[in-house]
Amino acid sequence: MTWRLQAITGEFTGQEISIERDMLVGRDQDAEILLQLKDISRKHAALLFRDDHVWVKDLKSTNGTFVNGERVEQEQEIELHDGDMLQFASFIFMVLAPERYKADLPEIEVEPVAATNHDAGMPTLAERAAETSINRDGMPQQVGIPKPAPIPEGIDVQAAAEQQPIAIEEPISRVQQEIEQQKNASIGLISIVVLIILAVIAWLFFK
Repeated sequence: MTWRLQAITGEFTGQEISIERDMLVGRDQDAEILLQLKDISRKHAALLFRDDHVWVKDLKSTNGTFVNGERVEQEQEIELHDGDMLQFASFIFMVLAPERYKADLPEIEVEPVAATNHDAGMPTLAERAAETSINRDGMPQQVGIPKPAPIPEGIDVQAAAEQQPIAIEEPISRVQQEIEQQKNASIGLISIVVLIILAVIAWLFFK
């Protein structure tokens, strides 16, 4: 069951707040109902949700909490009813009980769906079941087996489809990758040594 508060004054005028659990009212950032005006205390009041009923409790607020114009004494719990005017300082809310909220919802009439003639000429399941004879074991008898569709001319049913070989690439293992890296490193080292020898020979030749 969901109770609601409908704002009558203030910046939330016309909006509704659902109450399904205990909620803190005030200017504190942790408040579930955050009212940011100077006349609202940081922890102004608390809404207590018990056994599908709602109570309000003032938390020693400066400017007070009121129910139907009467101030709620500090630390006192007042049960709220449908239509009550709940006021936190200058903010006024109307209490909406779950029964009232359901009553405000529009009723939707469901019209019966008329039978269509989409299946005109087709027997119903009951008629088809009545036309089928059943043996002592409960199995249907003399059930017509549909004929297969004709095979187009020029198609050899007996011919077996040619199977094309599928090449499967074997995954390269981690060991093979390491071996390839070592080969490449060795080739690179040999190339550097050869270049150094050629450079020395050229230097001696042109000296």
